[in-house]
Amino acid sequence: MIENEQVEEIFLVLEDKLEKTVNVLKDEFATIRAGRANPHVLDKLQVEAYGAMTPLNQLGNVSALDARCLMVSPWDKTLLKSIEKAILQSNLGLNPTNDGNVIRLVFPELTEERRKELVKQVKKMGEDAKVAARNNRREAMDGLKKLKTNKDISEDEAASSEADVEKNVGKAIEEIDKAVSVKEKELMTV
Repeated sequence: MIENEQVEEIFLVLEDKLEKTVNVLKDEFATIRAGRANPHVLDKLQVEAYGAMTPLNQLGNVSALDARCLMVSPWDKTLLKSIEKAILQSNLGLNPTNDGNVIRLVFPELTEERRKELVKQVKKMGEDAKVAARNNRREAMDGLKKLKTNKDISEDEAASSEADVEKNVGKAIEEIDKAVSVKEKELMTV
């Protein structure tokens, strides 16, 4: 890579955006259930508590009792009904069991059809992440072209930097593909 502050800035921004794209995808994958109880499935669940929407993990403990059952233990028992309602309204396909102290969530075994649906969803999320990575590439390339047009960098420096951009984006796309195939394998494993 060439020594130029503006080029370095372009690469820092590119690498940061690519890393965030991959991390967001992996976080989204953590919320897709694969037939096993995973507390992260409830990470994005918002519950109405004390007049505001609050993430469930700020209202109590979420723990896995076994491979197919989660337990939600709210710190304030008066929130049990609100938590139960939020779980029912989410599209997680779970039926909460409220015993007055905790809520238990039993994960039903996924059907073959549902597994295939989830794999399609995972692949779409992967494609969306690749599109985001390509948009990041375009932004970086535009920045390099602007520097070349303003004669801040030479033709050779621009070509070398563009190749480095391609290499970075290629690595990010490989990582996205790997994450998609890992999640796909996890979903299709019975």
